[in-house]
Amino acid sequence: MRPSPTFALMAPALTILALLALSTAAGAASWKEQQIAAAEKSESILRQAEKVRGLLPQYQIMRAAYVADDGKAFRLIFGQYLSWHQSYLGLHDDAMQSFSIQQGGDKQDAPSPLDGDAWRIEPAADTIARLATDQRAVFFNEAHNAAITRTLTVAMLPRLKELGFTHFAAETLYETDTNLAGRGYPNEDSGFYTQEPVYAEMVRTALRLGFTVVAYEAASEAVGDAREKEQARNLYNRVFKGDPKARVVVNAGYAHIVESGKYLGGASMAQHFRKIAHIDPLTVEQTMLIPHTETSQDHPYYRALLAKSPPKTAVAFVAKDGKPWSLREGQYDLSIALPPYTHDNGRQSWLSLGGSRQPYTIDGEICRSVMPCMIEARYIGEGDDAIPADRTVIGLSDSSLTGSERKFRTVNQLRTDLYLRPGRYRVRASGPDSQVVNTQNITVGSSKERNP
Repeated sequence: MRPSPTFALMAPALTILALLALSTAAGAASWKEQQIAAAEKSESILRQAEKVRGLLPQYQIMRAAYVADDGKAFRLIFGQYLSWHQSYLGLHDDAMQSFSIQQGGDKQDAPSPLDGDAWRIEPAADTIARLATDQRAVFFNEAHNAAITRTLTVAMLPRLKELGFTHFAAETLYETDTNLAGRGYPNEDSGFYTQEPVYAEMVRTALRLGFTVVAYEAASEAVGDAREKEQARNLYNRVFKGDPKARVVVNAGYAHIVESGKYLGGASMAQHFRKIAHIDPLTVEQTMLIPHTETSQDHPYYRALLAKSPPKTAVAFVAKDGKPWSLREGQYDLSIALPPYTHDNGRQSWLSLGGSRQPYTIDGEICRSVMPCMIEARYIGEGDDAIPADRTVIGLSDSSLTGSERKFRTVNQLRTDLYLRPGRYRVRASGPDSQVVNTQNITVGSSKERNP
C-alpha cells in the first residue's frame, strides 16, 4: 500500500486556525476528543478507499462517507482528504469547496502594497528569475488542495534551468521509486500528491529539462520538528553533500519553507536547512494571496487587488530598488498573488499553465453512456501507468453532490476540455468500476484555437 500523510503532520499547518475558532463554542476538551475521533475515522476511510483499484471508485467511497457525516470535526479533517482526491480527478472547484483555508488579515501582515506608490506590480516569473540569479536554493510552497499553486513552479522550471539550477526536489516524492529518472514520468508509486496531473507535470518537466530529481521526505515516522529536521538533512545530503556547486529548486507544502519563528514546536524545514547547509534559500510564498470559491475567504489585500486590477498571471510587488514585497516580512522573501478563477467549458482556465497548454474538447460519447466516466490523456510514448497529462470526470449523478458536480448529469449531453501541450496523446475513458470503456489517439496542434 502506498504511504500517505497522516493527520498529525498536516493539521498544524492547515487547520489550526479553524480548530481554535471552533474550540470556544464546543469546549476545548470536547473539541479535542472530536478531532481525535474524526482523524481516526478519516484515516480509516482513506485506507478503505485505497483498497479499491482506481481513483474514481475510491472517490465515490470517500464522497459517500463525507455526505453521510456532517459533523464539524469530521468535515474539517476529512474534507482535506476529499479535496486531494478531487484535485487528482480534475475537479478543482470541488476540491476548494471541500477544504479551503480562509485568509483573513493578520497582525503579522506587512502594510498593503496597494497603498501609495511604493510598490509596482510585476510578473512573478520575472521577479523570481531576477532574484534567483545568484541563489543556491529557491523554495516554493503550495496548498495541497489548490493545484493552481503549482502552476508558477511549473512555469519557472525552464527559466531556472537556464540560470544554472541543477536539482529539483519535491516533498511528496517517495525515495522508493528508484526508476523515476529512467522512466521519465511519475506513476502512482512515485509520490502522494503527484497523482494530481499538474504536480505530475511539474516532475515530468523537471526530468525533461535535465534536472536531477530527488525525494527528501522523512523516511522515519518522525513528526513535528523532528520531521522538519530530517527533511532538511535529506535535502542537503542528496543535493549538496556530493556536489557543493549544486543549485536546487524545492517544492514544499505551506509553512515548511517559513524562515523565522516557531513551527510545529520547533523550526521549519527551511530553518533547519539553512543551519545544516549554510545556505539561505529564496523563499516564495504562494498560498495566501490566492482565489477561493467564496470571496469572503480571500485575503483583504487580494480582494483589493481584484477590485483594482485583476491579474491575468501570477504577480509580485516590487519596490523601485528591486526589493520584493512579502506579506509576512522576515518569514518569506516574497509573496505571490495568483490570478482569479475563470472557467472555460466547465473547467478552470489556469489549467492552460500560462498558455503552454490548450483546451482540447472531448465529446461525452467517448464514454459510451457509462456514468460516471473518468477521461484521461497520456502522452504517446509513456506507459499506461503514467500519471496523465490531464484528467477529468463527467457524468457524476449523485443528487447529494455539490452544484458544480451535479451539472454533469448525462454523458450524451456533455462536452469537456482536457488541457494539453501540443503533441500526441492516448485518451482513455473508464467507468465507475475502473473498467476501460473506450480509447482513442488524438493530436493537439500548436494553434491556440480550440480543437474540434
